[in-house]
Amino acid sequence: MTIKPTSEDRDDLALLETAAREAGAIALGYFKADPQVWTKGNSSPVTEADLAVDKYLHKTLMARRPDYGWLSEESEDDKSRLQKDRIFVIDPIDGTRAFIDAGTEWTISLAVVERGRPVAAALFAPVRDEMYCAHLNGGATLNGETLVCPDRKKLQGARAAGPGSAIRKGPLARAGVECHDYIRSLAYRIVMITTGALDLALAREHANDWDLAAADLIVEEAKGQLRDKNGSHLLYNQPQTRHASLYAANAHLGELVQPMMARLSFPVRR
Repeated sequence: MTIKPTSEDRDDLALLETAAREAGAIALGYFKADPQVWTKGNSSPVTEADLAVDKYLHKTLMARRPDYGWLSEESEDDKSRLQKDRIFVIDPIDGTRAFIDAGTEWTISLAVVERGRPVAAALFAPVRDEMYCAHLNGGATLNGETLVCPDRKKLQGARAAGPGSAIRKGPLARAGVECHDYIRSLAYRIVMITTGALDLALAREHANDWDLAAADLIVEEAKGQLRDKNGSHLLYNQPQTRHASLYAANAHLGELVQPMMARLSFPVRR
């Protein structure tokens, strides 16, 4: 039986898309303008642009959906989210290092999660003017055009992005997988498989909900898959927001890669 998309999911997607575009405009106001930068406790950078976008999104989205929960990389985690039917999962700027270095692949990542899974998602790359959108059972689009993951069936010659040691050594290298340039926005790295710019995206353990939720839905609705090292769907809005190492690919390549995950050499994050 085909499950039809709901009007609630469509409405949430429209809200996310509009907010993502406005957030992108705010971020571009700081881009290449020497924004103030701080280092967080996990040694990752945060800029005044991250904080300005986070503030805008919280004010805008929660005003429209006051009964939703909130989880953002740049906000203190309010555990009341665990009692909410729906929550916003937000990364104000995914790929902050790229943003600081004037790279083009940073994104605004917005999702609505219900019962542990994303139901609406907008991922916007402002410099590239690329808007990826999806809602549950409604398909995925890039700038309004339908996305379907290319149907590649062989790892030989497949292009992969992620930690280089996981690609250049071990089973992926022996299978003929080629290492693409590193993509500093994890969310963007993942959705690149929907256009064929990548065939495989990898991430080490400890990626968080906000890195993944929007990209997850976009990939799934484009007939691809984002899975953890055990081949399982990711669950969001749990007490712990971090995830195991993971991969994104079309279904054929996913079946080939999943058995290799335990043997890949992922560098330890410091």
